[in-house]
Amino acid sequence: MSGTTRRGSYAKGIAKREEILTEALRVIADAGVHGASVKAIAEAVDLSPAGLLHYFGSKEELFTEVLRKRDERDSQHFSGLTYEELLAILSAPGPEAPYDVDTARRLFTELTAANARVPGLLHLFSQLAVDAADPEHPAHAFFLQRSELFHTLFSAIIDEHQEAKGEARVDPEVAARMLHALADGLQLQALLEPDLDMAAIADAFFELIL
Repeated sequence: MSGTTRRGSYAKGIAKREEILTEALRVIADAGVHGASVKAIAEAVDLSPAGLLHYFGSKEELFTEVLRKRDERDSQHFSGLTYEELLAILSAPGPEAPYDVDTARRLFTELTAANARVPGLLHLFSQLAVDAADPEHPAHAFFLQRSELFHTLFSAIIDEHQEAKGEARVDPEVAARMLHALADGLQLQALLEPDLDMAAIADAFFELIL
């Protein structure tokens, strides 16, 4: 096989993988996690279940990548930064916050409200978050990276805000972890109480710590 052919096959594989993730997001949003079988997702992209898993290896890996795709999409839509750009900013030593606390508050509450409108993805997130406690689970590394990103981002934002105000009401790392616990906990509560106003509760938390 020539180099050009190999590159062409690789590019087609990447494109098909992206198509699968986009369709999986749609199917889960429409049918919920229980209705989003491998068969249903495969049919949406004109593949057999075996053909679909050729791109991901297992259902667990597929669903992990669906959540990663959701985060990438949300990062671009709400912050204007790609996931890679956000990672690069926060990977620097002593990272600077990419936006101020008022912007972070607005983006966070908007994102929380948007997630509340897609219970299928909330269910998938909550289910995988529990399963990912197993170090051997495909989602384990994803959730660890996601937690580190969240803590670094909001620690930097809250730290810069407190320095500007000349007061420290709570340790920035502690505040970031509290916000993380609130965000994940609200997703679980919203599954039990679909009318829960997640965005209002998240905004009230910002009011308390700031």
